[in-house]
Amino acid sequence: MNNPNYKPIILIFDSGIGGLSVYNEIKKQFPNIHYIYIFDNAGFPYGNKEQLFIIKRIINIFEKIVSIFSISLAIIACNTASIISLFELRKRYVFPIIGLVPAIKPSVKITKNGIIGLLATHNTITSMYVNKLIYKFAKNCIILKIQSSKLVYLAEEKFIGKKIFLKDLQYVINPWLKQSQKPDTVILGCTHFVLLRDELQKVLPSNTYLIDSNIAIANRVSYLLKYTLIKIGYLKENIAFCTCINSKSIQISLTLKKYGFPILQELKFTEIINLN
Repeated sequence: MNNPNYKPIILIFDSGIGGLSVYNEIKKQFPNIHYIYIFDNAGFPYGNKEQLFIIKRIINIFEKIVSIFSISLAIIACNTASIISLFELRKRYVFPIIGLVPAIKPSVKITKNGIIGLLATHNTITSMYVNKLIYKFAKNCIILKIQSSKLVYLAEEKFIGKKIFLKDLQYVINPWLKQSQKPDTVILGCTHFVLLRDELQKVLPSNTYLIDSNIAIANRVSYLLKYTLIKIGYLKENIAFCTCINSKSIQISLTLKKYGFPILQELKFTEIINLN
């Protein structure tokens, strides 16, 4: 098949625009394949929602998308959504589904003083899965946790061009700044926070190393595309979907064009009653 529009189609999903930080890393390696970006702005944010709510919404959205497009692989570009929904999604779909988790293991290799900061949302920080990762890989380190939904909203505001004040970020991380021994390594445990990397670097001590999972995810995508058999599909151009068209999503659509998504459409889906 020689039609240039038949290529791998990568689906990237998040509740907001944080997943674009993952998309950026993948696109560096694969600039010429197709991308579908979905943000569930009607359900945003996921960080403090009930687990069943998150699972049902994501499955409903996936069911609609796979009925329209031939997906090669999918990325749940949200730590909370990955931790909660990945098991259910992999039971339902045959294409590879990649999830994000906070970069606990690599942070242990980076820290020099053994004090690691974990910056994430409520559902991520309190999840049993993350706490198991900490026990398995970082039990000899001190893990200082800060949960914040404020930073999620700040990242969304920055994305549409609003001014971000450093004092707002400083307020969030103030518990670390008051420590006599501060984290020398900080895990960005939410894809939204990656979009605030520059601002966080300014309010944290200058020697603080910020780590996220995005490069690891891009490398995993690279492996799957190069060494596994995946289907390809037709897509005229990259497309983005939201679950509610409103004034903010229209603002977001203007910036999405700069990311290579010329079209933003509202995804309408029906509720699935039975998840079995």
